[in-house]
Amino acid sequence: MAVDTPTIDWAGFSPYLVLLAGASVILLLALFVPARARNAVSATLSGLTLAGAGAASITLFAIDERSRDLVAALSQDRLADLAQIVVVGAGLLSVLVSYREPDAEERRGDYYALLLSAVAGMAFFVAANNLISLFLGLEWFSISLYILCAITTDRTRALEAGLKYLVVGSFGSAILLFGSALVYGATGEIGFSAIAAEAAGADQFLLVTGLAMLLVGLGFKASAAPFHQWTPDVYEGAPTPVTGFMAAATKVAALVLTLRFLTTAFPTESELWTITLGAVATASLAWGNLAALVQRNVKRLLAYSSISHAGFLLMPVAAGNALGGRALLYYLIPYAALSIGSFAVVAARERELAQPVTLESLNGLGWERPVHGAAMATFMIGFIGLPPTGLFLAKFYAFSALYERGWIWLMVIGAVFTAVSIYYYLGIVRAMYMRAPRLAVAPAGGSPPRDVALDAAIVGSLVIAVGTFFGVDSLIDVARDAVDLLTFPF
Repeated sequence: MAVDTPTIDWAGFSPYLVLLAGASVILLLALFVPARARNAVSATLSGLTLAGAGAASITLFAIDERSRDLVAALSQDRLADLAQIVVVGAGLLSVLVSYREPDAEERRGDYYALLLSAVAGMAFFVAANNLISLFLGLEWFSISLYILCAITTDRTRALEAGLKYLVVGSFGSAILLFGSALVYGATGEIGFSAIAAEAAGADQFLLVTGLAMLLVGLGFKASAAPFHQWTPDVYEGAPTPVTGFMAAATKVAALVLTLRFLTTAFPTESELWTITLGAVATASLAWGNLAALVQRNVKRLLAYSSISHAGFLLMPVAAGNALGGRALLYYLIPYAALSIGSFAVVAARERELAQPVTLESLNGLGWERPVHGAAMATFMIGFIGLPPTGLFLAKFYAFSALYERGWIWLMVIGAVFTAVSIYYYLGIVRAMYMRAPRLAVAPAGGSPPRDVALDAAIVGSLVIAVGTFFGVDSLIDVARDAVDLLTFPF
């Protein structure tokens, strides 16, 4: 008797398969490779794995198909492809930043395997097409990040960061899961499109309450106020390469999924969730920028910067139109490069001084390390939203989406807090170029040798951040193709 077997789209699954295979191989090799060679072997394999996954995602994006439903729970469309390309690129830069990170050699294989696992979880998450795959993808990359934050077990601050992230992240995940249960109870469906089809006849109290709880859970992952409480402490305590990766890749995954989820599952509630996101964006802009004004530790300052940019990134989603969707995807590319690049410079300074980086320890960096200083200055100017980085045009597109929606009030709030951010971003530039360095005792053994991989990550981030300014037309076209499948309510 003939047995029907399911058809598996191996090409569609290729990004996940490559990443998981690479992580498995690294874990196995770590058992046999000598300790002195473990870091180099693991980093090289991680880079090759990420390059392979990126090539697979680029190939899938180039295929002239509007959507590839791998299974009911997963849709490998161009939106997922583009988000995966950005996340993989963030992972590749993070491998370069991590190469000479001072920690125990025996855990280097575990570190790179967890980094690949986090990237794979984010790649799965952005392709989620129902509530179950959404939760599984969220937990997949979150658990990897919890461990990465605390992987340097000899550092108390890292253990504290990992524990805080675990506790608060688990709380956010629990809220999201309860919200999913309420939405299922109201509609009897878990698929995004099916939820939209049943929303009109559903119990509105359960549906709206579930939607609110889902937004809270996603807000935790996006570091949006008032769900940002974990961000400064975790960013400060985690290893700096992990912090840079989280600042860039986690936002890409959380916000792309939020865009897909809201436009696909809740088009009938669009008036409610757009206003809610507008309020969350306002809170993030206010809290992030005002708190950053008084920070002296650079990692905490950049953490509050990340919260403020969560507000900017939520503005085009709140607009609820196609222009906002394109603006979000374009914004994420230079933002990811600026985030990883700035934390890479912080990592370089940490390794030179063997201590946390403050504004005072950046004094004179522009003259001591011309490449690092020029790159950091460009990153700070880019975060403000000024040329020559792509974030200048990204903010323009975000404001254009709000103007198209008629939300002038949110444009004004964004412009006001952009002006506020000039103070602390240029404060870093002032410290690097306009203040004399303090005399300090050199760390035992002298300064570390030149880190070519770290310099490559800084220069690569700089090239991407500036290149997105000059390649805006092509990138906007790519973003348009990525959101073309979504139906926007406004």
